[in-house]
Amino acid sequence: MSDVADLALILFLPWFAILGALYWFYPRTLERSPARRRFDVAALCLAFLASFVAGRWGFAIASTTIEAGPIWRQVLASLLAYKAFLVVMAGAWAWRGMKFRSA
Repeated sequence: MSDVADLALILFLPWFAILGALYWFYPRTLERSPARRRFDVAALCLAFLASFVAGRWGFAIASTTIEAGPIWRQVLASLLAYKAFLVVMAGAWAWRGMKFRSA
């Protein structure tokens, strides 16, 4: 069952890698320091963990009695996993902009 529950996360891994790389390299105007790198690594790890948990939770709570059939579980897991990743990345992007702004 865990293989099926993690399908949403597996399918999103390439897209998460692209978004993570964009987060890592942009904006170039912020100072590059070891503190920023640690912050970035922590944010990316937290986003991945949030996506994993949200996908698992969505798969577990999806009702199979909906007329959409058993595919509904994967759809809900995908939606929640993607949204969790984006929410964490957007929050980290804003916080990083405030925290590491060049004076």
